[in-house]
Amino acid sequence: MSIKVVLVKVVLLGFLAVMVSGAARPQPTSAFRSENQPGRVYRLYVPTGYTPGTPVPLLVMLHGCSQTAREFASATQMNQYAESETFIVLYPQQSLSENISRCWNWYLPAHQSRGGGEAADVANLINTVKAAYTIDDDRVFVAGFSSGGAFAVTMGAAYPDLIAGIAVHSGLEYKAATNLIDAFLAMSSGGPNPDTQGLVAYQAMGSYARPMPTLVFHGDFDFTVNTVNGHQVLSQWAQTNDLVADGVDNDDVDNVPEAVIPGSVPGGHDYTEYLYEDSSGALLLKKVIVQGMMHNWSGGRAGGSYTDPDGPDASGMIVEFFSMNNEQ
Repeated sequence: MSIKVVLVKVVLLGFLAVMVSGAARPQPTSAFRSENQPGRVYRLYVPTGYTPGTPVPLLVMLHGCSQTAREFASATQMNQYAESETFIVLYPQQSLSENISRCWNWYLPAHQSRGGGEAADVANLINTVKAAYTIDDDRVFVAGFSSGGAFAVTMGAAYPDLIAGIAVHSGLEYKAATNLIDAFLAMSSGGPNPDTQGLVAYQAMGSYARPMPTLVFHGDFDFTVNTVNGHQVLSQWAQTNDLVADGVDNDDVDNVPEAVIPGSVPGGHDYTEYLYEDSSGALLLKKVIVQGMMHNWSGGRAGGSYTDPDGPDASGMIVEFFSMNNEQ
């Protein structure tokens, strides 16, 4: 037998072995792929249970500074929840050309409103995914960490017609700053009065204004984005949702919790959940403050980028808060 024939057989056998191996051991993570829309790289996770024609929720995950979309997905382990609960996850990625630290530019006016900048980029990505997959229009949510958390707030104010709820982990209130110097000041000591910013966010919503369910996560040892910012995010959205209810500042929704629930991770951090209801008694806002946690994603993968595995599972709580299971 010629050497050429032997080589051909080896190659064919190797190819068949890969095909058989892949068929015998399907890998759901193969659905996690990189995409590129003009001006914006992103990653998309499509669970193996997705069936075209059957609407599923969409969760947009906005990474923090210095992170990539892949690192954020690995750190938060959100793809595992997407696989088990059958929802699609979109991970937009900030480019180094737009911010050398890969931070979202939440503090610059060009990116804080509808129709322009990074907010428009992410809205366009949402519409791109909706055009390619069967997405439940009423269950598109945005979650973010750090600069991504601040940017999630912006998306909730700028695109309430697209977004049904937000989760803000270690972020800041809407327009907490409008320049870099004020951004650092806000990160260290908080932004403007959240009642004032609540009105500003309501005005940004415009004719698309609707209730915005909001989940806030923050560590009380966060020296990068001071914990006061987590409290301000909650208060800002309480004010915004109060105005959405009837256009009047009358405390139909306020920042006084209807329930305060202590919790603890065995061998890890204590934490406190604060629950806030709308005028009908339905849960609308939730705040989780984790004792002893620094500037990290709570309950994330050990060794992941900006994670604290000793905290409560933020990813799981986000999925629960948004009711991401596909059985509604």
